[in-house]
Amino acid sequence: MSIAVTGTRTRPPESDVDVGRVLAPLMLGALAYGVLGSVVVPVLPLLQRDLHTSENGVTWLLTAYFLAAAAATAVIGRLGDMFGKRRMLLLVLAVMAAGGLVCAVSNSLAPEIAGRAMQGLAGGLFPLAFGIIRDEFPHERVAAGIGAVTAMIGVGAVGIILPGLILPYLNWHWLFWIPMLITLIAAVGTLILVRESPVRPGGRVNWLNAALMVIGVTAVVLGISEGGHWGWAAGRTLGVIIGGVAVCGIWIAAETLGSRPLINMSLMRLRGVWTTNVVALLFGAGMYGAFAVYPIFAQLPPVAGFGYHAGILACGLYCLPMSIPTIIVSPYAGRLAARIGATTALTIGTLITAAGFGYMAVWSAHPYDMMISLGLMGLGFGVAFPTLMTVIVHSVPVANVAETTGMNTVVRMLGGAIGTQVTAALIAGHRRDGLLTPAGFTASYLTLAAFMVVAALAAFAVRTRRSA
Repeated sequence: MSIAVTGTRTRPPESDVDVGRVLAPLMLGALAYGVLGSVVVPVLPLLQRDLHTSENGVTWLLTAYFLAAAAATAVIGRLGDMFGKRRMLLLVLAVMAAGGLVCAVSNSLAPEIAGRAMQGLAGGLFPLAFGIIRDEFPHERVAAGIGAVTAMIGVGAVGIILPGLILPYLNWHWLFWIPMLITLIAAVGTLILVRESPVRPGGRVNWLNAALMVIGVTAVVLGISEGGHWGWAAGRTLGVIIGGVAVCGIWIAAETLGSRPLINMSLMRLRGVWTTNVVALLFGAGMYGAFAVYPIFAQLPPVAGFGYHAGILACGLYCLPMSIPTIIVSPYAGRLAARIGATTALTIGTLITAAGFGYMAVWSAHPYDMMISLGLMGLGFGVAFPTLMTVIVHSVPVANVAETTGMNTVVRMLGGAIGTQVTAALIAGHRRDGLLTPAGFTASYLTLAAFMVVAALAAFAVRTRRSA
């Protein structure tokens, strides 16, 4: 079954675009999504108790989020190209708000997981927002616009301190009410201030190919996410991962050979696309893996003999330096790339992030060590990620921006699932007398640093115009 979409309009004069008014709701939506991505991390033990579940059960609040984001982002980006980016952005924001409502009113695990999956589906707002910026903004403002939206991921990461500020006065349900209200404001702003993108090529949705992609990606991420619990050599783990890879292979073949592909696989042959996807995979592994390991280290109890024995608020404050450099640097990453070249800027950003992880592997005795480490990570992310997105949008035709950035986001989420599970396995695999040992955390930091060093090597292969 296919749905035809026809009709395009010419791009409006760039002087007609009020950049600030268009950018504001896009940034608000990205802020809400960023908060939802980090807000549950420091309260997983609390949610485990209140939802009457196990450690494995409560981690599904993160796993469902990543699975939904990885599986849906490329589809949403493609639908934005076909049916209108503004229209799809409004739908995405509505689903994210509905997911927040489900989580805010639920008191059991299953609906909480469902709500988190709905929130994860909203990962598609980034390729949609980047597409709107590319379509509507003057050429010289595109990089800054992408940087401003990207910076909201860093701002949203302050959601990690939100539980420490709210829980002394309100219950944990407010951790979802607040982002839901921000999302609704972003939706109203989008409805009023953002006009439909005039760049909308005709096309068709191949629902069979969409189903193959969703099933394949979900199976792969599920196997990676549950490998530590099921056993990496267990038949269930290997079966799910191998089956998912096989379905993904069928999907890629169908996309390549079919006349109505969901994702234009020929674009993935472009150097500026496949190289940035490799970097995104490794960057996602490092970034999301850090979210899993740093809060655990900070909140270790005194009986562990190491760590900081921090409460929820202190843990959030220790993680805050990750956000500040990202907020400051991201809007200027495009200028840096224009001055020194996108390849150089991307390489520098990944190496700075690697240095942050390496620092924590060597020095971790005091909370300020963690703050320095995460500050370097945030600085590197602030340079590398906007440059990554800018390279992509300048490497493909305007009509393919949303689908290409969507695929890059899928790859980054897959990397996040890998990094999270690898660090969790390293930490859990180093115990003495039932207690965690420092060796597991040191191995995790070194592994995260290694991800970023390999990403820097991959960045050397990215060759694009200096003006990108």
